[in-house]
Amino acid sequence: MTVELVTTRDYEARTSHRTLVPTKSNEIKVEETSEMLLYEELSRARIRDLEEGVRAQRARSGPRAARRWTKVARWATRRAERHQV
Repeated sequence: MTVELVTTRDYEARTSHRTLVPTKSNEIKVEETSEMLLYEELSRARIRDLEEGVRAQRARSGPRAARRWTKVARWATRRAERHQV
């Protein structure tokens, strides 16, 4: 049994029975791209803020807590690598 991945856009294209109205696709693509880049930059900024907060917390804590955070970071890295497709 095989599974075919279907995006929302593909599903809507297959199931909708509406007539397509000609649009300026270039403008839509530019808007989608700029919005995507905006969200990507926001997520990167959030990640940077979180990393700075973690570094500050590690600096305030002692060596035992630093070892614990290192273990947690290693675990999270391995888990992320395992679940990346």
